[in-house]
Amino acid sequence: MAECGSKKIYFAGAIRGGRADVLLYGQLVGYLEGLGRVLTSHVADPELDATGDEGISEEAIYRRDMAWLESADLVVAEVTTPSLGVGYEIAAAERLGKPVLALFREGAGCHLSAMIAGCGNLVVRHYATPAEAEAHIAAFVRGDFGRRGRDHLP
Repeated sequence: MAECGSKKIYFAGAIRGGRADVLLYGQLVGYLEGLGRVLTSHVADPELDATGDEGISEEAIYRRDMAWLESADLVVAEVTTPSLGVGYEIAAAERLGKPVLALFREGAGCHLSAMIAGCGNLVVRHYATPAEAEAHIAAFVRGDFGRRGRDHLP
């Protein structure tokens, strides 16, 4: 894998599934940009609404995002807001052998999908604050994946 500062990071977060967490995505993407090159920073754009990218076909979005995913060194997915697209990206990353960190915010009134929580090939971390999420991200980007699967770290 590439050195820390030169890592290509694919950030996944809900777009059509809902934009309630877009400000949080902005914080996480901002943090990730200090650790590497974020290929999908547009996910955190507050101007992007639930209809997604304008002026580009769905097929072009799929091809573009899959190319980014294939070129990424790792994937960080915020999975609190359920999203078919994020689930698809995680499954594709798993098939490609990419390390995947799935972040789930406790107390958000949602339940983490069993398909994410139960997948031993993912690193799943629960957090309550953006600072906790950033700590999980830092460890993950350093390659300190810890135990695979569902894991509650302090």
